[in-house]
Amino acid sequence: MPRRSRVGDLPTPALLLDLDVLERNLDRMAERTRALGVALRPHAKTHKCLEVGRMQRERGARGITVATLPEAVAFADGGFDDVTWAFPLVLGRLDEVTALARRITLRVTVDSAAAAAALGRAARAAGAVVHAWLEVDSGHGRSGIDPRSAEAVAVARALAAEGGVAFDGLLTHAGQSYRAATRAERAAVAEAERATMVALAARLGREGVPVAAVSVGSTPAMSAVERLDGVTEVRPGNYAFHDFMQVASGVCAPEDCAVTVLASVVSHQAGADHVVVDAGALALSKDPGPHDPALARGLGPVMVGLTGHALDPELEVTAVSQEHGMVGTGGVGGRVWGVSPTPYTPHPTPSLDVGEKLRILPNHSCLTAAMFDRYHVVRGEDVVDEWAIWRRR
Repeated sequence: MPRRSRVGDLPTPALLLDLDVLERNLDRMAERTRALGVALRPHAKTHKCLEVGRMQRERGARGITVATLPEAVAFADGGFDDVTWAFPLVLGRLDEVTALARRITLRVTVDSAAAAAALGRAARAAGAVVHAWLEVDSGHGRSGIDPRSAEAVAVARALAAEGGVAFDGLLTHAGQSYRAATRAERAAVAEAERATMVALAARLGREGVPVAAVSVGSTPAMSAVERLDGVTEVRPGNYAFHDFMQVASGVCAPEDCAVTVLASVVSHQAGADHVVVDAGALALSKDPGPHDPALARGLGPVMVGLTGHALDPELEVTAVSQEHGMVGTGGVGGRVWGVSPTPYTPHPTPSLDVGEKLRILPNHSCLTAAMFDRYHVVRGEDVVDEWAIWRRR
């Protein structure tokens, strides 16, 4: 495909990555982790992009975190030699795990005695050493072992004793930080996460199982955490791009959002309360966005202009089907972020012409990026590069 030099020339739908914003976000988190005295192992599930991972590494990141084995392989092929697969170990894929562990330092996550034993057997049979974290539930309630249980000690001891397994320490994800409504609530979640993990590490030490490392962190928690004593590394991911959920919860401002979707108006019918754009569920996902319905903007607000960072006070994606997106006012009236809502007044069909292009700020940038094969990398109005997204399954 020939390279387009200006944003307005791109075919749609297209995923735009603002390089100026990305660089600021990466610099900010690198500085924050240095100030807190912890290593940064960013989660690449947000961007799935070698170029972004290399930018993070250039800023001091220690290794990378991934959500899938194909991501781990892609980053290994791209020159990354220290990768954490932060997902409960899939026992049906141990042959792939051990093959990759012979190439790089691969760190997997385990939260059961059965997985620990299976990992050890596979590693010994393959003549490999696989690093393993004990995954801990620090309040999210999704996966991970109960830190108060006897099983936590038993599984940690099993990992430390298994031949072919190098026990790295403790890992958690306080996903409940995404439900926090204020900075104080995010700080409280971050402190609870830290305290839970440090207490378990101390308990294991008393039981004769030394813990070399403690890995925590999410973007909302890292935006508010006040101290990380006893923690060795953090794994935020969304901070690279941010998205509307982060804006709505106060983690960042619209100008901190690096990824938007460029779409074209393809239908405008007289009397309708919406126009149709060519960015539907397979461009934006169906993530409903903020946990607080009062902050919702449908499937994502529209941005003002093709290169600015302000949110349109009225326009949003109100509904999607597979390839169609409906853009209307969605009942938000004159609400502007950071300003008290104004009373809602019904609006006619948005004054957007067929062929007009607009940008949409996704609710969840991680899911949106996974819908595309590449980023169109931009500075201002200029398209400066294209970067592949490694989203294979």
